Amino acid sequence: MALYKYFIKRLALTIPTLLGVSIIVFLLIHMIPGDPIDIMVGDRISAEARLALEERLGFDQPLHVQYWQWFTNALQGDLGISIRSNQPVIQEILNRLPATIELTLVALFIAVLFGIIFGVSAARHRNTIIDQSMIGFSLLGVSIPIFWLGMMLIMLFSVLLGWLPVSGRLSMGTAIPSITGLYLFDALITGHFEAFIDALKHLLMPAFSLATVSLALIVRVTRSSMLDVLSEDYIRTARAKGLREGKVVYVHALKNALIPVVTVIGLQLAKLMGGAILTETVFSWPGIGRLLINAIGFRDYPVVQGVVLFVAFAFIFINIIVDLLYAYLDPRIRYE
Repeated sequence: MALYKYFIKRLALTIPTLLGVSIIVFLLIHMIPGDPIDIMVGDRISAEARLALEERLGFDQPLHVQYWQWFTNALQGDLGISIRSNQPVIQEILNRLPATIELTLVALFIAVLFGIIFGVSAARHRNTIIDQSMIGFSLLGVSIPIFWLGMMLIMLFSVLLGWLPVSGRLSMGTAIPSITGLYLFDALITGHFEAFIDALKHLLMPAFSLATVSLALIVRVTRSSMLDVLSEDYIRTARAKGLREGKVVYVHALKNALIPVVTVIGLQLAKLMGGAILTETVFSWPGIGRLLINAIGFRDYPVVQGVVLFVAFAFIFINIIVDLLYAYLDPRIRYE
């Protein structure tokens, strides 16, 4: 019950945060030079038609009135209508969301799997060439810009070697029955294994590019946390009992070392969803990151505000889930 009350309390506290985020984004997007009406229709319409369009879009109202109308509607799930496509913003986001979720989950899987393996290996072989190599790799991972790494991967694996496709989610002529919008999952459950391989090939480079920074951070945090746990008395006791080193490390030590790692993983999951903008742009990935970039270019205010608000809510919600996982990983933690 205490856990449930804590969840409800934290969820309620998201409203002031989202309010602050929405105000900042609203003001910044309206400070960008350029008139969305000019971008939409240029000078092809009369002054009367232009005024009618401004009135329909609400641009004739003061900024504070525009903001309040948009925010009150957003609380009811209505994020407005896209200026560019004339479609509901929430529908635009939902159409692009599966592509971003799939990219994010695959990138997170790569980061978590190899991050924990490399971090544990570095801690087990402290001050050896393995440890130094892992530290060097993590420093390199956080130093390389994602867009540069993406272009280098395209140059190597697509242009020079021809192993992987340059962009998109599927090759021309390949179709997967849409069930969840996650192509890998849909291809598996419908038995389209050739399409699964094709979708996986399209995912590898963008997912690896997106995972690099998160992988490097997870390596460093896992290594540091494992070093602390491996020096505890109960670990020495387990070794004194004659337990195998693998069991000591992966059964007794790793679970207790995972608490700070879970924090990083949770933060990285939210960060990956919002930070996929560069990756989706480089690889022409049809996700919400690319939707945001296109909306900024066309001064599509409702889409920009809707995407940012959605990403902010996802970030906050994932952080709450991470906090709740602490109670599972460490029974000493209680939420009153």
